[in-house]
Amino acid sequence: MRAVAALIVFLFISSTASGCLSNKSSEELSSSSILDEICPDGLANNTWYHFPNSTNILSVDNDVLNSILIGENIPVCAKGTYYGIGVSTFEPTIGITSADNLFMTSWGNGPGGSTAIIRCSNMIEMVTLDYTCENTYQGSVINSNDPYVYVDPWTDRVMKFDMHALAGMTVEWSDDEGETWGPFGLASFATGYSVQDHQTIASSPYNALLHETTWVFCVNGNWASPLCSTSNDGGLTWGPEVPGSPLNCNSGGLTGHMVGSNNGNFYRGNPSCDGEGYSIYRSTDGGLTWTEHVLPTEDTGTAATWNAEEAQVYPDESDNLHAMWMGVDDMPYYSYSFDTGDTWSAPMMIAPPIGLNGTGFPAVAAGDSGRVAFAYLGDSGGDTWNGYISVMTDAFSQTPLITTVQVNDFGDPLDTEVDCGYNRCGGFGDFIDILVDKHGRPWFGLSHNIVDQGIYGTMMIGPSLRESTIPLNPLPAGGFSTL
Repeated sequence: MRAVAALIVFLFISSTASGCLSNKSSEELSSSSILDEICPDGLANNTWYHFPNSTNILSVDNDVLNSILIGENIPVCAKGTYYGIGVSTFEPTIGITSADNLFMTSWGNGPGGSTAIIRCSNMIEMVTLDYTCENTYQGSVINSNDPYVYVDPWTDRVMKFDMHALAGMTVEWSDDEGETWGPFGLASFATGYSVQDHQTIASSPYNALLHETTWVFCVNGNWASPLCSTSNDGGLTWGPEVPGSPLNCNSGGLTGHMVGSNNGNFYRGNPSCDGEGYSIYRSTDGGLTWTEHVLPTEDTGTAATWNAEEAQVYPDESDNLHAMWMGVDDMPYYSYSFDTGDTWSAPMMIAPPIGLNGTGFPAVAAGDSGRVAFAYLGDSGGDTWNGYISVMTDAFSQTPLITTVQVNDFGDPLDTEVDCGYNRCGGFGDFIDILVDKHGRPWFGLSHNIVDQGIYGTMMIGPSLRESTIPLNPLPAGGFSTL
């Protein structure tokens, strides 16, 4: 286990031995910095290289950097951007298929005011700024209160999951990249619980009876904890709703995004059963029973904001777990687990060294072992809310390098509403989403609230989360011109 304090002690001890922590300014160090070698055209003004606890790489002497930035921890030139989808979004869940199509929900923009499922083609790995985003959903399910889209990573099934009038859910799916949609599935309706809200859905290769993968959804059912239901036939029929936590757990019903792992487990974040912190809840039997695994929030505290329940978790390809949450200081924190959540590393604060006033809407995704991407909103001053992606390519390093990009340019904020990142805010709704494509590029689903349009934030250049030491292929610059 490695705490933020251990990083600072490590750097301090090294500095007393070799003078490596310098009093030089960032400007003085930048001319001889290793960053000059990786970014020959200059470092973008909205890109930062740092260590945990907002320790700027430019505040550390190059001799020490040479001993830290090795192997998978080597910096790669990075720059953020975003691409508009042409229509609005609300609570933008996203999905990515192996055919390199991106999917995002668009509330009310489908036929007859239904939820649209926007497919963006030729965006991933595009060479020129030439992509197409269009609604693929032509079904008959009416608009829902909360739209949700999920792509099964093991089968490429695109699942459209709608919640209606706070009373029940319906599911439909597509096995051909959204061209056609399968039968209407009644996930839950008139269950006897007073409300259905804040749903999440995921799959895993846990052994199912009639389908390649098992599907599970969890909802806020106005109960002591979330309620979850399982499908063994790919979403056509669903079992009864069961508690999404141990019995006598008072976590509350609001839950972070659920995710399935290669080992068949399901995971989601939630307040802890005692209400004192955050926990990750794990199911090893296809969503029928859940165990609590407490995150190390004793020192970080927990955010006292609308989206405080959004502790998030994601497994990498080797089944290591990566968790993210907002602390009482409204800053993003991270911890990892090698044993499916039984124990966790000490937390690291992962915000860039730019003096953010606060952050919100955490989301996390992972690629290969130890490669993880974090997404969140941050206030850079005066309620100027921006989108940030932070990437670690060696999260298990003694001193992990964090590469952070702001996906929007300065002067192009995503929102300027007071306390936007702490509340339900425009198209962000209750949550946002991030995934990693097969090439190792992170895609951040969010809203440009100023113009009320869904956007994909990403790294146009940067480190890959899939292939060792290989940078991403460059994408063309996007930004405001794509709206």
